[in-house]
Amino acid sequence: MSETNTVFPEGPTWPEEGNSRVPFWAYTQEDLYKKELDRLFYKNHWCYVGLEAEVPNAGDFKRTVIGERSVLLVREKDGSIHVVENVCAHRGMAFCRERHGNRESLTCPYHQWNYTLSGDLQGVPFRRGVKQDGKVNGGMPADFKPSDHNLTKLKVATRGGVVFASFDHGVEPLEDFLGPVITGYFDRLFDGRKLKILGYNRQRIPGNWKLMQENIKDPYHPGLLHTWFVTFGLWRADNKSQLLMDAHHRHAAMVSTRGAAGKASDVTQVSSFKANMELNDPRFLDIVQEPWWGGPTAVMMTVFPSVIFQQQVNSVSTRHIQPDGHGAFNFVWTHFGFEDDSEEMTQRRLRQANLFGPAGFVSADDGEVIEWSQEGFETKPSHRTLVELGGREVGDADHMVTETLIRGMYEYWRKVMEA
Repeated sequence: MSETNTVFPEGPTWPEEGNSRVPFWAYTQEDLYKKELDRLFYKNHWCYVGLEAEVPNAGDFKRTVIGERSVLLVREKDGSIHVVENVCAHRGMAFCRERHGNRESLTCPYHQWNYTLSGDLQGVPFRRGVKQDGKVNGGMPADFKPSDHNLTKLKVATRGGVVFASFDHGVEPLEDFLGPVITGYFDRLFDGRKLKILGYNRQRIPGNWKLMQENIKDPYHPGLLHTWFVTFGLWRADNKSQLLMDAHHRHAAMVSTRGAAGKASDVTQVSSFKANMELNDPRFLDIVQEPWWGGPTAVMMTVFPSVIFQQQVNSVSTRHIQPDGHGAFNFVWTHFGFEDDSEEMTQRRLRQANLFGPAGFVSADDGEVIEWSQEGFETKPSHRTLVELGGREVGDADHMVTETLIRGMYEYWRKVMEA
């Protein structure tokens, strides 16, 4: 790959060190951000939109986004799943305002254009005009065809109860997009059991959307930033681990197995670490091995560009990245369990979910450091980040003390953005 910056021919060049150094302008350029939306969210990629369990009944819908575009995940009357853009074909209004609901059909309140749940236009007020004093006033032209004015329909793929969609109907099959390694870990979590929604967390983080992908591709920061994780042994640098990528290096799985760990102080240099820290409620560490784990106690999957699938002991969730400008994104956590869970397991999952979300014992730290990173990028756009821990190459690893997954992501990002 050429080191010449073909994304911004008039701007600064990408550092000669390649993908191990990322220029700050990659997080701050507005026109680059718009190109990211087009190339990574609206073309050639599958994006996460939700879980089938969020729309269990005919007529159920969920409003969400792909990139910055509002879309609706809808269950049709025949039980099929559809995703349509939340933009009326008449005058462009984002007609649905509720986050969740149930409808017989979809209607825009502005001029009452009415669509089926799958997005077909079926009702246009005054289409044939209004009779007055023996004549017909107004009406649509004689050649008006409702079928030419449906809602924008996205291509949809479902697997294991998870729904992906794409504006690009030529996108490769979902399984090819994920690749066999990531598909294997995806199927480990979404193995056909019916899912049960437990709740949501929502937050807005003032940082570039890529920073959350980076954060979850960074396996060694938990031992330095997250005192909680190290103290109680859930994610340590000396855990048995694997870092695995798809062939394009865009997706990744961080796999960790909690073991009989030594002193926590041996694997952390965090200044706030306190070896005698204890929990007021020990039930947060009431961890029960589940048969589907197959060994690992935590697997964090990043599916580029839009979602993280998380299993951290008994807590399981999706994390949806929703870009909102070059310097901010909305982040939606969907915590779930399985329909065959006992009530005791459901409560265990809910308790452990307190580690995560905007006020989580662990995840609150990530929101702060992302915000502070973006502050640095905005004030010094000519500088660069350094991701050379473990070398400059890109490849899978059997330990956590490396930034290989971040290098892999930017290798792929550059390939797409410089094409």
